[in-house]
Amino acid sequence: MSEEHYLELCGNPVQFENASSVNNVFFDEANKQVFAVRSGGATGVVVKGPDDKSTVAFRMDDKGEVKCIKFSFGNKILAVQRTSKSVEFINFIPDLLHLEYSQECKTKNASILGFCWTNWNEIVFITDQGIEFYQVLPDKRSLKLQKSQSINVNWYMYCPVTSVILLSTTVLGNVLQPFFFRSGTMSKISKFEIELPVVSKPAKLSLSERDIAMATIYGQLYVMYLKHHSRTVNNPGAEVVLYHLPREGTCKKMHVLKLNTTGKFALNVVDNLVVVHHQSSQTSMIFDIKLRDTDSTLSVHQPVVPARSIHPYKIPLTGPAAVTTATPVPCELYSSTWSVFQPDIIISASEGYLWYLQVKLQPVVNLMKDKGKLMDFLLQRRDCKMVIVSVCFQMLNGPDKSNLSVIATVFDKLNQVYKEYLEAEQSYTMAVETGQSRGNPAQKRPVRTQAVIDQSDMYTHVLSVFTEKKDVSHKFITAVLMEYIRSLNQFQITVQHYLYELVLKTLVHHNLFYMLHQFLQYHVLSDSKPLACLLLSLESTYPPAHQLSLDMLKRLSTANDEIVEVLLSKQQVLGARRFIRGVGGHDNISARKFLDAAKQTREEMLFYTIFRFFEQRNQRLRGSPHFTPGEHCEEHVAYFKQVFGEQALMKPTAS
Repeated sequence: MSEEHYLELCGNPVQFENASSVNNVFFDEANKQVFAVRSGGATGVVVKGPDDKSTVAFRMDDKGEVKCIKFSFGNKILAVQRTSKSVEFINFIPDLLHLEYSQECKTKNASILGFCWTNWNEIVFITDQGIEFYQVLPDKRSLKLQKSQSINVNWYMYCPVTSVILLSTTVLGNVLQPFFFRSGTMSKISKFEIELPVVSKPAKLSLSERDIAMATIYGQLYVMYLKHHSRTVNNPGAEVVLYHLPREGTCKKMHVLKLNTTGKFALNVVDNLVVVHHQSSQTSMIFDIKLRDTDSTLSVHQPVVPARSIHPYKIPLTGPAAVTTATPVPCELYSSTWSVFQPDIIISASEGYLWYLQVKLQPVVNLMKDKGKLMDFLLQRRDCKMVIVSVCFQMLNGPDKSNLSVIATVFDKLNQVYKEYLEAEQSYTMAVETGQSRGNPAQKRPVRTQAVIDQSDMYTHVLSVFTEKKDVSHKFITAVLMEYIRSLNQFQITVQHYLYELVLKTLVHHNLFYMLHQFLQYHVLSDSKPLACLLLSLESTYPPAHQLSLDMLKRLSTANDEIVEVLLSKQQVLGARRFIRGVGGHDNISARKFLDAAKQTREEMLFYTIFRFFEQRNQRLRGSPHFTPGEHCEEHVAYFKQVFGEQALMKPTAS
């Protein structure tokens, strides 16, 4: 069953002092910091960040119960709210006085609901009567009002990734007004209305902040609304409605996630997947909004795979060495004391843990039988490469191997992503070469994600291993290789020679010379010098390979001396001699090059044959078998004498 848990809590949680009667716990979503405030701060405040290095500890005067506490970016200024009228500030900037200063909200009779830092020195107060945007002047220990907007507010929500604050307005609370903040400016975005399942009469607040979350999914900001339904025949249960909130233009309802049950839910977003936790069944579901069957404006989604529980988690014990030998305590998953924050954080204040939620891909592979859909899912994930490679390998092997049409679909999906990356890389290179990228800072080098599975990845991890399998028919192996090459050609990706070599070796290994000849004759295997050299090496097992190789080299418009170089580099010394005689260039070739190559083979009789060939050429051209000093063959003459004796040297003959 453990192989089916596709969600898990991270192994190294942030630990903090658990909430108690003397210790209040706060979480700041912008900095991902947990504040443990003891006795209103008088006996200490400990701030734990996402990593151990970011821990901060200090004391402050107990001036009453702390309602909200947050650092500005970089821990430069601390803001503390104790009353509904004002927020206090303490500078944590070196060389500035560590004194408190305070700011009351400007609107009379207004109550501060909370505040958000939008920059290291910019803060927004949200009151029940509007929004106030301030610049903090730490050296002057004061604040300057930049902009304000009057509007009745029920509650608010902040997305730190996009710097968007969402205000709930009107009596029902379902008209949401977003504001966007960037470098000292506050912009109003078009308001939108959340469709409520039932409108209460008389009208009262019907949309709770518990049922709304904001998150960035695939680079776009969405407002997620948890729409509760009573379960009926026509209505199978609650759903999550996703409203796309663009910077400009109107907010649109884009996706509906069908939960098929009712009860208490919580939302996370992990690796662009919407995770819906269901408390009563103690399970979670994952949704991928990129997996859509139609291109309609509103996409309805079912869970990607059946709901499963988060992987069981054991709390590691801390304390003296004697105690740590005890068994870790199982953690109560889906506890009513859990708090869920965006995008991927789960906090248990009662136990003093902050976890990051993680997705495990292998269990999804086990649960998802449709390979095409599975590949669409995996290609969107962050750490997908080795899982995709493993799926491809399993698809070709064993009892669950797929048919060719499924394999072709998977190859096409992989090569589409590969081609898109190659095109992006090419356009970037052209922009750099033409100097366009200097004037256009938006032109950035494309990031190679793990979804880019190139030919070397497929060759190394999948195809080369697959072709070695003894229990797979050679017809299937050949068909798979040709299918991958077909897919590359379809996307106009230049096929690397090592893939053709793999086909060639497979055909030769199974003595399929007729098919090999056809593949070459009809140019199914594209011409390349490495392929031509490989053909040459097959001459002993398949004599026509020699001529096929030379024909290929000629088609590549390879110069004769270059062909000789290629042959000699592959230690095809006799083949090189035969080729050069065939084209009539044997009178002008360098004897030393051939003798060097023959000596490197360490085959004495081959060296003898080549040495004798050049002695005969010298005799024919110059009337003497001896080499001239200009040919620099003294070393080879000495080697010949050493191995075969001086008497083996050819004697001059009278013409």
